[in-house]
Amino acid sequence: MNELAQSIITLLVGSAVFIVGMNMMSGGLKKVTGKGLKRLIKSTQNKGVACLGMGAAVTALIQSSAATSVMAIGFVSAGIMTIYQAVCIAMGAYIGTTVTGVLASLSSFPISKFFVLLAFVGVVLMFFKKELVRNIGEICCGLGLLFFGLATMHDAIHGELLEGIQNLFAAVKFPLLLLLIGCLFTALVQSSSATAGIAIVLLGQGAITMESGFYIVIGGTVGTLITTIIATIGGNADTKRFAVSVIILRTISALIGVAIVWSIEALGNNALSNLFISMPTTPEFALALFLVLYNVIFVALEFPVLKPTVKLVEKIVKDKEQEKAASAIKYIDDRLLNTPEVALMQAKKEIYHMLELSYVNYVNGYERIMNIDRNKDKELNELEDQIDYINKRLSDYLIALSNKVSLADEKIVGSYFHVINDVERIGDHAYNFYESSLKMNENDLEFSDMAKGEMAQMDDVLRKMFDMTLHIFRYKDFTQLKALHKLEDETDKLKSSLSAKHFDRITKNQCKNELTPFYSTLISELERVADHLVNIAYSIQNPVGDAEEDK
Repeated sequence: MNELAQSIITLLVGSAVFIVGMNMMSGGLKKVTGKGLKRLIKSTQNKGVACLGMGAAVTALIQSSAATSVMAIGFVSAGIMTIYQAVCIAMGAYIGTTVTGVLASLSSFPISKFFVLLAFVGVVLMFFKKELVRNIGEICCGLGLLFFGLATMHDAIHGELLEGIQNLFAAVKFPLLLLLIGCLFTALVQSSSATAGIAIVLLGQGAITMESGFYIVIGGTVGTLITTIIATIGGNADTKRFAVSVIILRTISALIGVAIVWSIEALGNNALSNLFISMPTTPEFALALFLVLYNVIFVALEFPVLKPTVKLVEKIVKDKEQEKAASAIKYIDDRLLNTPEVALMQAKKEIYHMLELSYVNYVNGYERIMNIDRNKDKELNELEDQIDYINKRLSDYLIALSNKVSLADEKIVGSYFHVINDVERIGDHAYNFYESSLKMNENDLEFSDMAKGEMAQMDDVLRKMFDMTLHIFRYKDFTQLKALHKLEDETDKLKSSLSAKHFDRITKNQCKNELTPFYSTLISELERVADHLVNIAYSIQNPVGDAEEDK
């Protein structure tokens, strides 16, 4: 094997060890910090500066801006965090991730040769039983491997390989092309820290100039966005808005940063490079310092425009699912609030419409779990979104209306709050049927014909209750309340008898025991749907929909 091939293999192995060490250190840090970091991030509320600081601190601890961003995406997706808050945390993460570059630059100091011993210390600690000690061992081992990888790369770059890299970067001097190289390499390894580390090693060996190092590490700040993009695939509109906001901000920052460096270098006869080279430290540490300053300065410059950027992106990136859900609103309109009597009448119509949708989804969910009918899956999910959206809009509408109606109508408005809560819960139960069906599919489970026949009795009673509740609520028909209540009593009895029959089949080996949690959950949810229907009907005489008075 010739010298060049051996050097290339050693460089690749060194790069691999460096990345493995960095990931191991990051993994250990995440285990040590654990859920406390998530609670810390969630506690920042909507304060921009606090979020920036939190993003920087968390990333400095776990050594992964990608992990911090993915964590923020998860919170945005769950509705725990606003887009603005997540963007601030992501911006702070860019500052925190520069710590890895600083660590990598320490390899240029003589003392760094002893840092590789941390790998041995870490391995020893990983044999301890205590989890905290093992996690600390993982951190030490990762840190040691990081420095060993850097040393290996450093030793690999000499002779023909060094000359080849020098010739390559002598030919590739165009700043935007170097920016693209840094961006693509980071996207490939999904780590801007890895790009910074390799650039620092190349600079230390004289394979690249300080100016080229500037452009490559700036490119790395853009390439790391690939992890954010991947994490938002299949996400909701808010996660996509977060990704677009961060992409816009970091791409513009990188282009402006390159333009400024390029201009200073061209007009000032390499003034910026010379400034950093002349610092009383190693060139490697100087490049790491440049990356820190670049991120701190541009995050500070970006901060005032974060909120306007997020608002702009919210207008550009439409929430198609929300638009579909919004189309479900048929009767309420905020302009009607100026005529409270009409607004109250329209609110009742919208609630009735919401109840109709929940009835349709109840049927869809029941048929899905009974017959594994996938034909209505799309409709079921869309209706669930519509029911949730109507619930939110009606809540806001009723809050606004409550300040405008008479004292008598105030009680009606209060009862409607309880009604929409019950209707929304019915929709949730219908969606639970769908989710249970998916789990049954995964485990290749299906209810027996006997079980289906028994549950059909309960379903038949519930459909009668739906029809009766719709009629009672719409026409305020007090005469049917007791009949509805009797049907609800019937569902209670059916729940007990069906449960007993199921366990009897289990003891006789006529049914799979694995079906028990699904069967028990289903009949319990069917019984709860009946309770909600009774509450809705009784709301016409009692604001809280409590039927106790008529029992």
